[in-house]
Amino acid sequence: MSALPSSPPDTSQDSSSVLRERLDTTTKAYSRFVPRQFLNLLGIEDIRKVELGQQIERKMTVLFADIRNFTSLSETMSPQENFNFLNSYLIQMEPVIAAHGGFIDKYIGDAIMALFPDSPDQALHCSQAMLQRLEEYNDGRQRAGYRPIRIGIGINTGIVILGTVGGAERMDGTVIGDAVNLAARIERMTKEYRASVLISEYTLYCLDHPELWSIRFLDRTRVRGKQGAQSVFEVFNCEPQPLREAKQVHQKHFDQALAYYHFDDTSGAREQLLTYIAMVPDDTAAHAYLDRCETANDALDNLRAELPYMWRDDYAIGPAGVDAAHKSLLADMNELADVISQGVLSRTLPLLARIQATASRDFMHERQLMDDDNYPFVQLHTRQHDRFFEFLAELQGEIESGETNRVYLGFRVKRLLTGWLVNHILSADRHYGHYRNNRRGKQA
Repeated sequence: MSALPSSPPDTSQDSSSVLRERLDTTTKAYSRFVPRQFLNLLGIEDIRKVELGQQIERKMTVLFADIRNFTSLSETMSPQENFNFLNSYLIQMEPVIAAHGGFIDKYIGDAIMALFPDSPDQALHCSQAMLQRLEEYNDGRQRAGYRPIRIGIGINTGIVILGTVGGAERMDGTVIGDAVNLAARIERMTKEYRASVLISEYTLYCLDHPELWSIRFLDRTRVRGKQGAQSVFEVFNCEPQPLREAKQVHQKHFDQALAYYHFDDTSGAREQLLTYIAMVPDDTAAHAYLDRCETANDALDNLRAELPYMWRDDYAIGPAGVDAAHKSLLADMNELADVISQGVLSRTLPLLARIQATASRDFMHERQLMDDDNYPFVQLHTRQHDRFFEFLAELQGEIESGETNRVYLGFRVKRLLTGWLVNHILSADRHYGHYRNNRRGKQA
């Protein structure tokens, strides 16, 4: 009986496996340049389907981290040593960011720009882990005979446009918006105060668990081209325990010194700072403020001073009821600041009650409008409203407990109430106003 002819080998399955393996390898290679998380946020599964101009608007926490004094450090190294050093440092930080729910958007020289789509709490946890990893990295550098390095981290939370920009032959994925600019500005401020981690007031508002963090107000800053000054806060959980505890115990003394400084009373601020530094000698931010007081002059004072917040036509966002309530709130807040300045503290509690009642009606009205308009960021907006009432209660508690320092209370009103309201109008309310106008324009 003759043998049956053998069947030709079936290579289709093998070819399919090879193609899948190649595609998987190619996708992984591209993801090293275009983060997979970035594509996922854009709703893109296949990198070949990326097109110029694809975009999405969403809340994001932006983290900038930068090596201190990198220019002077790099001058002591050859180009090859510079390259090797940067890679050895960045290799340490990338997995830490990924482990905390973030991804690196880009490297800018020695700086890292990372994005956290889910929670600002993750960004703060990441900042602490980065500092801890840096300690381990520095131990290795010292054993090898190199000097340790330090980094500064700036964090901000806000609404950004995430998408692709560029040209037909070369495009890039990035995020654009004021939130990015403010994060970069805050990171630069870490150098001024020799602080490790600074966050914006917007990040503070959005924290799910602010009680986990050691946080204090540090300064007010302006972003080029933007109205209003932004409050900046230091997160000092990673400070050595004695310094961390000293900052917490004497925080009010520090706040009082800053109030005098920001109200342009340089001599009063200097006196307060000297008292505070005697109690917390290792506080680098206090020394930075003291240096400013020692070199203060009229020109610097004029740059530092903030004019009283008065209602302006460009604060209006559209709905007449909302604009009227905002105008009334600002007037009441300014009246509160005036009675504190005059020392008529008996009038403060009735004014605070009036502010709370007006704000409650106003914010409830805003919430209803946003729900009716299907505004996608209503929860973020409401979170800021919630934080306002917390600040209001905090201020009321201080007054009820007998606080009489008019400079301190006046600055609290300016920072927690009038400053909050103006920044909220210029940022969150204005964004909603644009959304509402665009939506109604499309419906017309």
